[in-house]
Amino acid sequence: MGSRRSSPSDSQADLLGGGSTEAAAIHRLFFALLPGEAVCGHVERAAREVVATQHLRARLIRPSRYHATLHFLGDHPLLRSDIVTAAIGAAGKVHCAPFELVLDHAAGFHGREPPCVLRCSNVPSALQTLWQDLRQSLLLAGLGAQLSRNFTPHVTFAYSRGAVPQPAPIGPITWRVEGFALLHSVVGGGEYRTLDAWRFSAL
Repeated sequence: MGSRRSSPSDSQADLLGGGSTEAAAIHRLFFALLPGEAVCGHVERAAREVVATQHLRARLIRPSRYHATLHFLGDHPLLRSDIVTAAIGAAGKVHCAPFELVLDHAAGFHGREPPCVLRCSNVPSALQTLWQDLRQSLLLAGLGAQLSRNFTPHVTFAYSRGAVPQPAPIGPITWRVEGFALLHSVVGGGEYRTLDAWRFSAL
């Protein structure tokens, strides 16, 4: 069996409408892995420990926004229903079984406000295959404009207001990944909205 679709938390009808306020916003679309409540709790504790031990001046992210991005589909002045429909169709063609992802060290990326992230020393082969298969499906659906050629799995937990976080081990956080989702956010806005989601099942 392959991945099967689960019910989205927000209806597409609600999300695809828009007035003048929506048109003025920047709408971001991306596929991501979403950790459950227990994993979010472990990530939050690790985040606070890293910030404290490295004496970082950082803006912590709310646990409800933790995720690991699979593919970024761009920023748009409107929530594009054509992109959403094509992305949902592409994702439905991808098959994957549940797998475990172990976050075991903290690190940082360079930038104006450097992201502080948790990463895995070993990328599960199932995750790499999921990323590749979803990328190929998106390319075939005509959504290749924003797709990256490289994949570095990570969960961002904060943005530094100073130095880039130094690589450091953390107590391993085992995350059983059982699906992925298509998310929408308004840049600078509130919580992410799930446009659709897919649960994995045994192949």
